[in-house]
Amino acid sequence: MTKDVIALTPRMPDPWAVLAGLLSGGPDKLVGTRGDGAVIQLCDAQGRPLVSVEAPLLVSVEGEAERLLGTTAPPVPYWWTEARATTGVAEAEQLAGAFATRLAALVGGSAWPPDAAGSLAVVKSDGVSVAPEPAAAQPAIDVLTAKVAVVIQDRPVVAMTAWLSDAFRAAAEAGLGLQIVSPAGTTLSPVVRDALGGWPSRWIVQDDRDGYYDGLTGAVLRWQDGAFDPVISPDATEDDPRTPVAAAYQEVHDTGERQLGLTFRMVHPADERLVLGGGLETVWRELTGEPPAGWGTSEPANLPWSPARLTDVAHDRAPEPTWFVAVGNRSRPGIATVRVTRTKAGVEEEVTLAFGYGADEEPPLDALPAAAEALAARHRLQSMLVQLRKARRDVAVPPRFEGPGVPLAFVLGAEEVRAMPGDRARRTPLSEQPVWLGPRTRPALYYPLPGNPSDLAGWQDFETLMRHLKGA
Repeated sequence: MTKDVIALTPRMPDPWAVLAGLLSGGPDKLVGTRGDGAVIQLCDAQGRPLVSVEAPLLVSVEGEAERLLGTTAPPVPYWWTEARATTGVAEAEQLAGAFATRLAALVGGSAWPPDAAGSLAVVKSDGVSVAPEPAAAQPAIDVLTAKVAVVIQDRPVVAMTAWLSDAFRAAAEAGLGLQIVSPAGTTLSPVVRDALGGWPSRWIVQDDRDGYYDGLTGAVLRWQDGAFDPVISPDATEDDPRTPVAAAYQEVHDTGERQLGLTFRMVHPADERLVLGGGLETVWRELTGEPPAGWGTSEPANLPWSPARLTDVAHDRAPEPTWFVAVGNRSRPGIATVRVTRTKAGVEEEVTLAFGYGADEEPPLDALPAAAEALAARHRLQSMLVQLRKARRDVAVPPRFEGPGVPLAFVLGAEEVRAMPGDRARRTPLSEQPVWLGPRTRPALYYPLPGNPSDLAGWQDFETLMRHLKGA
């Protein structure tokens, strides 16, 4: 496993401090840059990279170091400086640790992981053998084949860092899948889970008993033909291919924790006065009493919540789509992704949101109709699906089975209701009729569904509703 090493400092590391940290590994190292200076690299005498250091990130959101690293950071705002060792170099991890520890010693703060301090001694580098640099000088990619790009992550939570976001982008541009390898005990940010998509992209977990397995499906995996692929059971047939499921994936314990998940889409006119993020903030306030704590274009979410600043970023990137992550505070864990796209219909916002609740906490189900009505009345809601599932309060994704969510409600926006012929939207085959939201002359409709996390029958009602609304 390679190691990412991070310095958390109350002051911004100045160029001299960064240089001193890089040279703590010895004067025989060379310093170079890539990405228009956004990444500094420590290289050997032949110019091959050993450690890549990203520009310091100012974090103004409380709780992100605790959520992603399990450590305590300086009071906000603080600086997050991340270094990544090159795979296949015996001394690279020590050099990265020496860099982060020296940087923290010079400007205050601490280095993560805590044992990074053990690498402070100068490392000799006689006869270093360096693995080939990844394609496109992408420091996050550890192994590259004709099928996949492999990223090795040894950290408590595999998050959508700037490193990993670049790896996703590089793999997509090359037409490759992305496979993330992590040790047992690591969890996955929901943001990364949603970005992985389907085969051949995977989250691969190392395991003492089964070697490797897919952290999202449990399938036992092996490295074969340039990618991690499922092992076929000895008793499998051509008509019935079977893959063994890792024992660790099946070790499930019901803790009583739950997650409330919402997926909704809004379509706005392309207007100069448009402010994005308002719908997300409205729902967040209705369900928690507070706005999101922060947002960013990667994890950690580093900026205080501001729909105006979010809108500026999306406007500057238009007509290209823009992606954001938003997080809650420690008292009510929550995470959302927002994708903004310019289409013929206008400006579309697609939001995926989840809040976590402990065994002794009740999700605010009674507040859902009011949240839906606010979205429909003020933010041009097109549709929304609400689900409840048995899952962790901290909203992290563990490498073991978590049951699917069950639908609590579906909401159809006012414009979509108006476009339905006759009374199709108002009269459904469900036992419970929809709740009208907003003015009677132009209502949105809220369709309650039986949401019991222990009973998946609610999906049958949801399918029945969808078929009805589509005229099937």
